[in-house]
Amino acid sequence: MKKGVKIRFLVAIIVLGLLFSCEKESPNLLNQEPVLLFKSGFEGDVYIDSIAYEGNEDYRYIRGTDAETGYTWPINILGAENSALHYVDDDNHKAVFAELQTIIGHNGNQTVALYLQENYNIDVTQCPYEIIDIKEGTKDLYIRFWMKLDSVSLFEPNMWRTFFEWKSKDYAKGRGFRLISFIYTDDDGIPYWHFQGDKNSEHPIWEIDNKDIKVPANEWFLNEFYWHWSEGEDGITSWKVNEQLIGEYHGATTRRGKPIDFIMIGQIYGNVNPKYQWIDDIEIWSGKYLN
Repeated sequence: MKKGVKIRFLVAIIVLGLLFSCEKESPNLLNQEPVLLFKSGFEGDVYIDSIAYEGNEDYRYIRGTDAETGYTWPINILGAENSALHYVDDDNHKAVFAELQTIIGHNGNQTVALYLQENYNIDVTQCPYEIIDIKEGTKDLYIRFWMKLDSVSLFEPNMWRTFFEWKSKDYAKGRGFRLISFIYTDDDGIPYWHFQGDKNSEHPIWEIDNKDIKVPANEWFLNEFYWHWSEGEDGITSWKVNEQLIGEYHGATTRRGKPIDFIMIGQIYGNVNPKYQWIDDIEIWSGKYLN
């Protein structure tokens, strides 16, 4: 083989190797273009419906069209139905409640945000926004939202609280998978991030603690979550706060091939009260990778 031909042949082999490597690391990037599924900051005529519809477990629907983005509430994506705020063990909305508030947002301008407050706990008192009964639960998904947490509960020793999670079908029966983010505190009340995938709350499949990146109190911070749905080694799960990586896991992102059943955004649930938080500027993408 001539020298020039040999060089071109080696270059071709290197390029093919790089392409193959990229495909293994990020299969979604090569197989699909990112698609924006939903975007809203609660602006315009968006409101929380005060009607308690019979037989719906006290779901309260957010309704209306966002004046800035044009997207309409409730979030009905991925074939989901009846997405809403879910009041659980709320003592007639005295233990936990939600409202839309006009406040100063993360960019320093006036904004409307979803406010959630938990005053006391009855059993599993909580009020997440749930995207319910998902039919297309095998998608690569990227979710981002801005959030602000109180400092009243955030520095209690041995505290835990969660604000984002999803569960696959049959998780409650012990045959599924849950992805969940936490903030924990140590014995001295110092908060840190905790990220895990589990088959039930007592049996994590994997866990990641991050004590290096500061947990913000009384200030806005950006959350970004990404996952490549898979039961194989090509599965990926990532979480960033203010563009800093909290944790990333490579491996199965489900169990027994179960698709995602529902997603909780803005969950307010934990072992210390009172606590409160704001959520704003939600975006949900299909096929968008967290760079």
